[in-house]
Amino acid sequence: MLLTYQECIGKFGTDYRIKKEIASGSLFMKEKGVYSTLRNSSEIEIIMRKYPKAVYTGRSAFYYHSLTDEIPDHYYLATRRTDTRIKDPRVIQSFLKEDIFEPGIIEMKYNNSSIRLYDKERMLIELVRFKKKIPMDYYKEIIQNYRKLTFELDFGLVEDYAALFRNGAKLLETIHMEVL
Repeated sequence: MLLTYQECIGKFGTDYRIKKEIASGSLFMKEKGVYSTLRNSSEIEIIMRKYPKAVYTGRSAFYYHSLTDEIPDHYYLATRRTDTRIKDPRVIQSFLKEDIFEPGIIEMKYNNSSIRLYDKERMLIELVRFKKKIPMDYYKEIIQNYRKLTFELDFGLVEDYAALFRNGAKLLETIHMEVL
């Protein structure tokens, strides 16, 4: 189980006792401010614990949803515009306006870790939104996988998400042409 420094203070009382727990081997310091009761913890879980308000998006979300087999080089996280900048070299952060940040966030179990990411319907909108910034072969691979999922997707949700954006009608038109 992962704990923040504040949670460790609440559990063990003082910084001295935290250091004693680390020395005894019952607590492990994973990164600055993140501790674990287990020797091994996944980096995905550590990133989520370090940045609890962030949501996996982009290449990370496509990979975790099994829409691509390409493992991302970085962790792609979305945060609100008002959140602080993440200075972690493993993370690529995107800032979203308040009204488009919340819709589509789900909790998902991935390799025994609970992560926050956008659902498949929201990620379809994101894929079409950033089509020009994505390599064409990567885009085609994900579109092919979305075609296989057409009966599982909730297109009412896709329409709701598209309505959040200025060019929502164009996004829906592209989705109908390429996925359906």
